[in-house]
Amino acid sequence: MTKKKKNDKDKKKKQKLPEFNKYYYYENSVQSPESDVEFFENTYKKLRGKAATTLREDFCGTHMICCEWLKLAEDKKAIGVELDPEPIEYGRQVHEAKLNDDQLKRLSVLQENVLSKGLPKADIVSASNFSYFLFKKREDLKAYFANAKRGVNKDGIFIIDCFGGQQCMTPNEEETEHKGYSYFWDQDSFNPVTNEAMFYIHFKRKGEKKRKKCFVYDWRMWGLAELQDLLYEVGFNKVTVYWEGSDKDGEGNGIFKPTTKGDDAEAWVAYIVSEL
Repeated sequence: MTKKKKNDKDKKKKQKLPEFNKYYYYENSVQSPESDVEFFENTYKKLRGKAATTLREDFCGTHMICCEWLKLAEDKKAIGVELDPEPIEYGRQVHEAKLNDDQLKRLSVLQENVLSKGLPKADIVSASNFSYFLFKKREDLKAYFANAKRGVNKDGIFIIDCFGGQQCMTPNEEETEHKGYSYFWDQDSFNPVTNEAMFYIHFKRKGEKKRKKCFVYDWRMWGLAELQDLLYEVGFNKVTVYWEGSDKDGEGNGIFKPTTKGDDAEAWVAYIVSEL
């Protein structure tokens, strides 16, 4: 009997979940760096007839996209720009640990403000995960776009993503189940006068309480038309919206094509590609 009790105790120890890390669950729930860099690479090739070499990822967070870019070819270089040291450190411990020595030599992560002057230039400058939505004033977002333009090489491009739709204008909470946990996207509020919105991300691991507000986003919901206007105002000569297609169930299929007309969807995601 004593031996059996000991085995049961050991079994419980083995079943104990590892320490919770919000960056791990965030990346596993919402990020697809392989798809991002594939879109960057293919779009640049179609527009320029050659492969891009250098990527600068603004608001890079854990710089997961930068690390994925380096894996595409031996001549790829990546620059990450992020102000918060916490996600940078997570990226160093987790994503950089998976790179070889040559790839690490081609990576540069700067703890800098994306508005800082003199940031390195690149063939592709990107701002993913709607991170620029933190700029609520038009003049502030315009200043960022102008700074991003200064960082684009002569034949380079600037890529941002955007999301919207009626669903983004109504308080709601959406749960997505993953293996061993649930991800919650919580739209807490929306102000139609200012287009300001508050979002939260919650997680709940199996057998544990819901971990609320692991990520908090106090954003302005920028529309595609006003974003295009701003990008032209700062000096880009061509701005194109790439709209995501739908599968048979009406969900996004991950395929983005240039268009001048989108669907009247409850929720949509798009890229905007700007050229000098």
